[in-house]
Amino acid sequence: MARYELFTLAIFATLCVLNQVTAQSQPIDQICLGCICHGMSLCNQTIGCNGDTCGAFKITWAYWSDAGKPTINGIDPNSADGYSRCTNDPVCAGKAVENYMTKYSQDCNGDGAIDCRDYASIHRLGGYGCNAPLDPTYLARFNKCLQDVSQLNG
Repeated sequence: MARYELFTLAIFATLCVLNQVTAQSQPIDQICLGCICHGMSLCNQTIGCNGDTCGAFKITWAYWSDAGKPTINGIDPNSADGYSRCTNDPVCAGKAVENYMTKYSQDCNGDGAIDCRDYASIHRLGGYGCNAPLDPTYLARFNKCLQDVSQLNG
């Protein structure tokens, strides 16, 4: 993983911690969030909205709604830009992913544990279809991120 990508992952994790989003209170940790982001868009923070998705996590309006419509700076979730502003903000988008995982947490791969691989499937395939195969590009990026982080942690 390039230094820039690791730097982006570190910044994202720090922003989430600064926003008092902790692994103890949520079922998904910051490394997993970062690797899901990496799998979706290489954590491209300037991706904006494209088609049905917005932000580095490529979140749809339905996903954001299922996640409880989190917002930034007290913006009304029903405002015209509530969805796009949240999903294009790394902290708010991370909160949306955490909320979605809390709502749909399940063992997608049948290994008896709910872990980051399950969360990656839930994020990409939705809360009701997470046992289907993941697309190869997303899966390769996600796995590479987990591998790289594991090597960094020794």
